[in-house]
Amino acid sequence: MTDLFAQHVDTLGTIRIRPLDPVSDADVIHAWVSEERAAFWGMTGLTRDQVAGIYAHMAGLDTHHAHLVTLDGTPAGLFQTYEPAADRVGECYDVLPGDLGVHVLLAPAGPAGPRPGRSSALLAAMTTYVLGTLGRRRIVVDPDVRNTRAIARFEREGFVRGPAVVLPEVDLPDVYLPQKHAQLAFLDRSVAFPGD
Repeated sequence: MTDLFAQHVDTLGTIRIRPLDPVSDADVIHAWVSEERAAFWGMTGLTRDQVAGIYAHMAGLDTHHAHLVTLDGTPAGLFQTYEPAADRVGECYDVLPGDLGVHVLLAPAGPAGPRPGRSSALLAAMTTYVLGTLGRRRIVVDPDVRNTRAIARFEREGFVRGPAVVLPEVDLPDVYLPQKHAQLAFLDRSVAFPGD
């Protein structure tokens, strides 16, 4: 698949973002979402085929997109983008022109163990892709209110907390999402790229 974005980080290597392939990437994504550390992702307990089916469905949408992030060719994260007005989060805050929602699941540390600056570099690359390459004005995230590690990580990257909200249940033939208590947070392009 063709890369949508590439950025070299001197201390780490080259970060690339490409569309997720629901079939060929299913094994790695299933392994990540099945871990207890990914409980807030909401897919623990699903089979590989169920996970592949979810991402095959998403691949057919114009408003929601899944991406694989790699670091020097090794899968490093799952990155989803979505139009807030076409998502349940749009019912919970005033969506502004140029907003784009994101969900991020970083891969666990590899065999060599944690690498200092890895998480920040991966998130910075995703931010640059959304605010730079895609030209969006603001990123919105909606982690579960209990996911204090994710909330703290976003705040370290410059996101500002918004309201805590309740995302309504979605029960459609192709998609089921339970009600979610979420902490909204926002990152404006002017904050991420001052003077730009």
